[in-house]
Amino acid sequence: MKVLGGRYLTSADLRAAGLAEVGNGVLVHETAQLVDLDRISIGDNCRIDGFCVVSAAGGAIALGSHIHLATGACLFGSGGIRIADFANISGGVRVYSVSDDYSGATMSNPMVPERYKALDRQQTDIGEHAIVGSGSVVLPGATIAQGVAVGALSLVTKPTEPWTIYAGQPAKALKPRRRDLLQLADRFLAERGQNPT
Repeated sequence: MKVLGGRYLTSADLRAAGLAEVGNGVLVHETAQLVDLDRISIGDNCRIDGFCVVSAAGGAIALGSHIHLATGACLFGSGGIRIADFANISGGVRVYSVSDDYSGATMSNPMVPERYKALDRQQTDIGEHAIVGSGSVVLPGATIAQGVAVGALSLVTKPTEPWTIYAGQPAKALKPRRRDLLQLADRFLAERGQNPT
């Protein structure tokens, strides 16, 4: 891939930097920021584009294989984030696994010691073949199930049902999502000499 105005770090670069685990064929743009490298795992054939933030922040972030994080996507993994194979996180998406208490009962922001705060930390998972549209926000514990498509600018506040299309603020189920892509994924993996799912 030819790039003007920045380069992509390779799997070898990332291994040397000290990530917990790095598969083959991984590309991370040099303007992306990765925090707590020893708590970030990336599977095979993933790409993280420019100006993304992947911050484990004391938690853990695990990316499967064949995952794309588009420009400006941010993962805040203090409560843990797992993203399964073939998921696509579009530009400007925010995935949170921790949030401050907004009620006013406690203080907030990272410059205040935790004893004065009531953080909501929950594992946040994004399933295999899920796609999260540009500008969407996924809140702590709002699991994106297998095959879910989330429309652009949506706010996901609770777990979703598999193979469903969601959109809105808050996100609501609109209709079932087709599963044709599963056969394409099997063919893709077979062509690469990998076992289909």
